[in-house]
Amino acid sequence: MTEGALAGRVSIVTGGAQGIGRAYCLGLAAEGSIVVVADLMDGSAVAREIEAMGGRALALEVDVSDPSATRDMASKVMSEFERIDVLVNNAAYFKQARRGPFTDIDPDEWDRAFHVNVRGTWLCCRAVHPHMKAGGYGKIINVSSNTPFKGVPGFLHYTSSKSAIIGLTRALAREVGDDGIAVNTVAPDFIPDEEMLRNRAADAAVVLAERCFQRTQTPGDMVGIVVFLAGPGSDFITGQSFLVNGGALFQ
Repeated sequence: MTEGALAGRVSIVTGGAQGIGRAYCLGLAAEGSIVVVADLMDGSAVAREIEAMGGRALALEVDVSDPSATRDMASKVMSEFERIDVLVNNAAYFKQARRGPFTDIDPDEWDRAFHVNVRGTWLCCRAVHPHMKAGGYGKIINVSSNTPFKGVPGFLHYTSSKSAIIGLTRALAREVGDDGIAVNTVAPDFIPDEEMLRNRAADAAVVLAERCFQRTQTPGDMVGIVVFLAGPGSDFITGQSFLVNGGALFQ
């Protein structure tokens, strides 16, 4: 697979082994990018899917909250492909996060949300930065959420961590602009899998009622904006937040 807007580019997707991350991996590969599936889980199945499409892929086991693991990730990608063009910071502490009053949040769970969602994003950005800077080009796409814009109650640790990613994106965009690196945020709404549809049916119904488009949001709904931000059509866009929610919230 050589054609497409991202032909010859190398993209890293954290949390790429399943769900939305898998959709990002396949979407980037469809545009010709070499894709690194970086996840705590085994991402080899997604890598094989990409190879079956005629693309190139590499699966790496990575704990994004571990500085040495993120440095090793970048080193392995450079050793294998000699460049890093795109980083999608998708890995997140979400499904494990318990809903409830802010007074009942366990401090360890609060720390875990920030450890993965914010520290992990920062560490991955830090790991790829020298390689993007050396190439004079890079696209960093940080995945936030609609929750900071809505102010979702009962989910303070997750909402706060995803809000921090927006601030991180804007500040980082200022720091790395002279290096030719664009940094943007995408903010999906509630994208349930089958388990969440069973266990969080009330949440899904509330979100659906808010939307202009009366349907459940799917991982595929996020692929277009990520491919756009990874590609040349967005070369003069940085520091921005893109809400993808079917009209549930207007920014």
